[in-house]
Amino acid sequence: MGNGLMTWAYVGLGANLGNPALAVRLAMQQMASFPIKEMACSSMWETTPVACPPGSPMFINAVAGLLIEPAETPESLLDRLQGIEREFGRQRGTGVNEPRSLDLDLLAFGQETRSTASLVLPHPRAHRRRFVLAPWDEIAPDLILPGQSLPIRALLARLGSGEMVRRMADE
Repeated sequence: MGNGLMTWAYVGLGANLGNPALAVRLAMQQMASFPIKEMACSSMWETTPVACPPGSPMFINAVAGLLIEPAETPESLLDRLQGIEREFGRQRGTGVNEPRSLDLDLLAFGQETRSTASLVLPHPRAHRRRFVLAPWDEIAPDLILPGQSLPIRALLARLGSGEMVRRMADE
């Protein structure tokens, strides 16, 4: 039940099994077919696994911004994203922070907030994760998330340097 206004939604993409860069690229292509007016994609970033089992492979992460049609809701977008994950063989609920073929997280949906069993908006840990903020800063550095007072750019600058994130060369 949209309000008739266009809304930007942001999706975090990540993978570290199989060919993660290809999985992220293909997922972006599939998202481009959603009911959207415009799409902005970050570069791909190679990042160290955070809070993952020992020996987990490096991740490829990116963030996509989708200018959503007014009829779309956070829940309907989440359904679409989980459909793509399933196509890539993602099994949800098999363990926390396990290696994965594809992970799509709805990070924010305009100024919407949610706190349900299936969806928390904005994403509860996004503002503390360099692997999310670094690519997000490329496409929406001035965005201020609901519940935050600082824009993405400042949240990123404030983080400690525990994670390694490296922007990959464009192919």
